[in-house]
Amino acid sequence: MIKEKNYLKKIADFCISKSKDLGATSSSVLVMNSISENVNIRNKRLDGSERSENLGVTLTTYIGKKKASISSTNLAEKNLNELVQKSIDSTKVTPEDEYNSLPDKELHFKGEKKLELYDDEHLSNDEKIDFIKTAEETAFSNDKIVNTNGSGFSETKSNFMLANSNGFVDGYETSQFTAYCEVVSKSNGSMERDYEYSSKRYFKDLLTPKQIGESAAKLAISKLNPKKIESDKMNIIFDKRISQNILSTFASAISSSTIAKGTTFLKESLDKQIFSNKINIIDKGDIKKANGSRYFDSEGVRIENLELVKHGILKDYLVETYSGKKINRKSNGRSSGTTNLYFEKGDVSFRELIKNEKKILYINETIGRGANIITGDYSVGASGIMVENGEFTYPVSEITIAGNFNEMFKNIILADDLEFKYSTNSPTMLISGMTVGGK
Repeated sequence: MIKEKNYLKKIADFCISKSKDLGATSSSVLVMNSISENVNIRNKRLDGSERSENLGVTLTTYIGKKKASISSTNLAEKNLNELVQKSIDSTKVTPEDEYNSLPDKELHFKGEKKLELYDDEHLSNDEKIDFIKTAEETAFSNDKIVNTNGSGFSETKSNFMLANSNGFVDGYETSQFTAYCEVVSKSNGSMERDYEYSSKRYFKDLLTPKQIGESAAKLAISKLNPKKIESDKMNIIFDKRISQNILSTFASAISSSTIAKGTTFLKESLDKQIFSNKINIIDKGDIKKANGSRYFDSEGVRIENLELVKHGILKDYLVETYSGKKINRKSNGRSSGTTNLYFEKGDVSFRELIKNEKKILYINETIGRGANIITGDYSVGASGIMVENGEFTYPVSEITIAGNFNEMFKNIILADDLEFKYSTNSPTMLISGMTVGGK
């Protein structure tokens, strides 16, 4: 069982009080406990099982504009006393930074907790094993599936308490259930791999083992016997798994830390048109049961729902306290990153997206990140499927796709097939005029 709230709060209160006694002008502390149970399967046989528990504290102390942090997994009172003293000693010798401070008190979370982020259901190891075995057995029911790269199931329960010397003290429990199946297909000497993955706050919301196995098999088989193609300028369709990565890159480019450093191609783009007027991007932290939902960030700042892009215009950054002060913007609760980040769905179906193109390349896998947020350049290895006259014809491999986000963003068309599968989500995406490097 994860530690109770009162236990974590007692440690947090002690650290805040002791820090003040030893000369800290302000302080913050995070006390966290998590328990994870994992099973791994390979070829329908148990390949490993482990249980891990993490219990630790991270203390940050300030003396004026000086700041230092220290962490420990030893929560005995003697060690906590030493921990606080070491943090104070470190703080005294660090240089001053005018932007060091706790967040403004008026930004603290003070609301009710109704997001349903904790499922108290617990699966035994045998139940976890049976779940993922069924996924693999389903995949192996297709004779073109000949092996697995491993499949697994994990269950994680967490509780934490965050406190600071400005009076904030709060925390909550979370849960996460994750299952995946990665398989290898074979036909006529060609071998390919792919996977299916499902991760939810509540066990009952996971894809079924059958769905996971069927999808993994279908994806791996679709890649068999790929062809090489000539280099060309082409319109590209990105599978939802890939388009979400493009959205993640956008998020990195508008974080207040990169804006403050000037290390992003979007550093002077606020209130400017960077996408077509049909594109809207939302970061919404209050979706019930969603993977990215939370009440406040790692500084205790309440989560605001953000309309980051409206009709193609960049309207906001992802802001935390320190770098926010550098760019003269208040924190909007993003010291922990994005919450549930997504493109609003488009107004055309997937079928409509491909049917009007004589020839288009559907990308379902990329290799490497390949994104330079300083210049906006994008280049990745990729594989996919050629689409001709609206029909999927043959798999394609050993290609690179390249472009620059400044142009790519303006040429995005989104399908209407958005689903909230991850914490960052995107519909299927078409980007016109990209460079494809082939044979």
